[in-house]
Amino acid sequence: MSFESLGLSTVVLKGVGAVGYTEPTPIQKEAIPPILAGKDVTGCAQTGTGKTAAFVLPLLHRLTGGRGLRALVLVPTRELAVQVELAIRGYGRFTGLRSTTVYGGVSLVPQVQRLRAHPDFVVATPGRLLDHLNRGNLRLDRIETVVLDEADRMLDMGFARDLDAILAKTPRTRQTLLFSATLPAEIIALSRDNLRNPVKIEIGRRSAPAAGVTHSVYCIEQSQKVGLLKHLLHEKNGSPVLIFTRTKHRADRLGKQLSHQGHTVGLLHGDRSQPQREAALEGFRRGQLRLLVATNVAARGLDVDGIGQVINFDVPTQPEEYIHRIGRTGRAQAVGEAVTLVAPEEEAQLRQIERHIRMTLPRLHHNGR
Repeated sequence: MSFESLGLSTVVLKGVGAVGYTEPTPIQKEAIPPILAGKDVTGCAQTGTGKTAAFVLPLLHRLTGGRGLRALVLVPTRELAVQVELAIRGYGRFTGLRSTTVYGGVSLVPQVQRLRAHPDFVVATPGRLLDHLNRGNLRLDRIETVVLDEADRMLDMGFARDLDAILAKTPRTRQTLLFSATLPAEIIALSRDNLRNPVKIEIGRRSAPAAGVTHSVYCIEQSQKVGLLKHLLHEKNGSPVLIFTRTKHRADRLGKQLSHQGHTVGLLHGDRSQPQREAALEGFRRGQLRLLVATNVAARGLDVDGIGQVINFDVPTQPEEYIHRIGRTGRAQAVGEAVTLVAPEEEAQLRQIERHIRMTLPRLHHNGR
């Protein structure tokens, strides 16, 4: 199946071609037709399967030719807001449609100026969007489509009340699209309360990691983790690696240790300013930084081509986070490697992950056997 067969307009197809895509992914094949038809959709698919294009492309088709704010995309993090808005710009470069982002951690003033320019799309985090709404900086009474992207993460981060308040300010006749990597009970309830007879799409098993990722585990003392990490990075010989830690403090400390060894390292966590976070992402994306050390703030929405390896320096505390972390590699049907360093006190968390994904992860020794 081609993108042409999905019924997208010529200008949207031109944008798809410009970014080099030729064949839709399974989630795109399933989601684009009902979205074009104006139906509500609940989409569940693993990270890295093309969920963003699955809703951006049909919305570009539907909004082309009109003017004013008609599409709202709600996301959990600043990083994902930037990623989605870049996708809208890339795919929509020939449509004449305009988009902007709204998120916290930066000044309100430039965002107000961009909102006053009457964009067609707004991509926003819930808290900052509510701030603008309460200040009268925008209205949502002409919204035609609301997208809840990474909805499970938004609920995990405590945005349930904010979502309710925002949705109450949009027309009841709106189209609502909910996309999530997992479908816990809270997401099912959110869909039931806010979507009308949605088309339900599920690609792959809900708790399964991406098919192109190979997994390995090193059981090791906590004090030996840094030494093993150095060895693993040396083996990879310069390829980009994303490293996850449990806390911001551990990310800072590990980043300093790796920098002292001559590695180019970026840091991404909640205590970094927005310019620092953007600089780290851009440096990693362009290949100027070989390593990116991050907390779970980067487990969602980080879309960087060519990440060959994700290393869990600390075992994630929630099984779902394992799926989201390693979903940063093996994206769009590519292959990748996920390595997890497990101290004795983390073995219970590892067992929870294995039960969740229904896999026994291969154990390796220091010498790689």
